[in-house]
Amino acid sequence: MDPTAASPASTPAAPDPGFQELRDVLRRLRGPDGCPWDREQTLSTLTPYLIEEAYEILDAVAKNDADEIAEELGDTLFLVISCADMLAETSSHSFDSLCRATAAKLRRRHPHVFGDTTITTAGASQRQWQEIKQEEQNSRSLLGKMPASLPSLTAAYRTQEKAASVGFDWPEIAQVVAKVEEELAEVREELATRGADTGPGHARLAAELGDLLFAVTNLARFVRVDPERELRATVARFRARFQHIEDELEKKGSHPTRATLEEMDALWDEAKSLEKDR
Repeated sequence: MDPTAASPASTPAAPDPGFQELRDVLRRLRGPDGCPWDREQTLSTLTPYLIEEAYEILDAVAKNDADEIAEELGDTLFLVISCADMLAETSSHSFDSLCRATAAKLRRRHPHVFGDTTITTAGASQRQWQEIKQEEQNSRSLLGKMPASLPSLTAAYRTQEKAASVGFDWPEIAQVVAKVEEELAEVREELATRGADTGPGHARLAAELGDLLFAVTNLARFVRVDPERELRATVARFRARFQHIEDELEKKGSHPTRATLEEMDALWDEAKSLEKDR
């Protein structure tokens, strides 16, 4: 069975009216009598908005707000269609050919669904995906390409995930935790030897801190926690607690620059208590 061939059960249906309406709106906006701003956009000018919308989706998912998630997905869909149409204007890649190529790629990389291969676990499926992708891209490594602009925590997570898909992983979580402790001990050793100065030994300390971050990211991956998302949530909690400190000090006619560390610590603990009561 050819996994690249369309399955009889997956005969393309007519576009949903809402999808067609969105495309019609886009064509009107970029048409001769459309919006000046939309008409002057290019792939280069729109891609930053794609990144922004992706992060807005992350925020909405973190809040588990279905209405907000739907709105942000809609905004992102509009931008994706816009970019696809712009590509069609300057190349041989139409929106239809883009969709067909992606569908064919998905069928190729899922031969256990569209072909005769048998796979029963998610890990085996992921390993197969990486093997097929490496062959298709004629890549020297199963790790494949990594976008230079990908956030570092996400890059670490995905790299570890790909390596783990072919069995390069710790068997037990205790070993993952031990690695974190090992890297932390090396950071402590560097601090004890050279301190926190920025002299000749600072590069070594920085490298050890990088290793520690990589190990902590791997622990997050092992327990199926997105480190990028959770760090963003932690930053949000920190900002909220510090805002509480500022607000309470302002009520007393004070300010963080004039308050003692003990005063701010007490207000910090108060902010944490208020979070637990909500």
